[in-house]
Amino acid sequence: MNRLRVTPGPVLTVTAMWLITRALMLWLIAHSGARPLGGGSVTREVWRLYFHWYGVLAHGSFPAHDSLWQYPPGAGAVLLAPGLLPGLTYFQAFVLLTLAVDALTTAALVRAGTRPGRSPLGAALWTGGLPLLLHLPLARYDAQVTALAVLSLLAAGRSPRAGGVLGALGAVVKVWPALVLLGTPRGRPTRTAWTWAAGTSAACLAVFAAFFTHPLSFLREQGGRGVQIESLGGTALNLARHAGWPGRSRYRYGAIELMGPHVHAVATASLVLTAAAFGLLVLWRVRARHWSAATPYDAALSAVLLFTVTSRVISPQYMIWLVGLAAVCLTSRHTSQRPVAALVLAACALSTVAYPLNYHEVVRGTWTGCLLMLGRNGLLTAAAVLSFARLWRAARPPAAKSVPGAEPRAGSGRLPGRVLSVS
Repeated sequence: MNRLRVTPGPVLTVTAMWLITRALMLWLIAHSGARPLGGGSVTREVWRLYFHWYGVLAHGSFPAHDSLWQYPPGAGAVLLAPGLLPGLTYFQAFVLLTLAVDALTTAALVRAGTRPGRSPLGAALWTGGLPLLLHLPLARYDAQVTALAVLSLLAAGRSPRAGGVLGALGAVVKVWPALVLLGTPRGRPTRTAWTWAAGTSAACLAVFAAFFTHPLSFLREQGGRGVQIESLGGTALNLARHAGWPGRSRYRYGAIELMGPHVHAVATASLVLTAAAFGLLVLWRVRARHWSAATPYDAALSAVLLFTVTSRVISPQYMIWLVGLAAVCLTSRHTSQRPVAALVLAACALSTVAYPLNYHEVVRGTWTGCLLMLGRNGLLTAAAVLSFARLWRAARPPAAKSVPGAEPRAGSGRLPGRVLSVS
């Protein structure tokens, strides 16, 4: 029986990095009331908003008629979980559970990266990249959602069934993890993963409908969202202020949105661009003929990047998703997304300069705030375009790079490191 041999060097290095960086993040969260760190705005969402929703959920109902509740029913399970830890405040329990999920994600990336032919860079990117967002990852439940997406991708290569289940659980919590199944190899792996994902989603929704009232109330609030100040459209409108646009910013639907002439047109344009991005991804899926071991990972990162940059809302916590997916890509030596991962890290650093460090400048629409968001969103847009271009090229490599004598095949649960022809 072959045993997996783990090189202790990378494991010890990542472990030391994780302990040091997470201690720093905990220190930051303990001092989050300081003005440079946002004056408590980062942590307020947990102890005020999440805790309020916890009280509603604990009585067997989702927050119906609450304009701030815009999440699928699975989010309720995540927000109820801190109540399972006795002797701690809700805030303390939430941070502790988030830290535990972070550790689980790191361990999964380390395990994947230390397999033969794989790379520990993914675990290093997650460990070192997340602190670029300061203490924000510990004060949002996006780390839990990202963990489900990461585990889904890492599991799918060996068990499409497990990948489908984990992807569905992530989608029930925050929708976007459904995109991680886009790159599953054709044939049986795709049928298995998507069938189990559909079944898991249906089962979860049935459970929530049986034990809670109003499980689908979030749909009504999602449709009413406008243009958040940090989105691409919001950045354009903020710049338009300096050219005389009479709009203003206002707290609405849990975010700072822009109000005024042409906002509806910008929101519609964002939806059209999202539809176009989906069309491009479908076209890639139809036209792709070659899969490598990294293709499912690369497709997931590319898809989430495209949906992120075309969104009406690009909140700072969205960067957690991108760091996690970029980390999965870097566990494979065959990924096409290395330069994209570098752009994601740069966008994370600039995102932190904008929020929480200079968010008042962004909200006021000053030149400093506008340029910060223009830089962050410019990096994300460049990453999305580059990611999809490299994904497209990798799926249709030159004939000279094909494996000599390899027979086309469509659907193996396990893909070797080399490129395979898929008919």
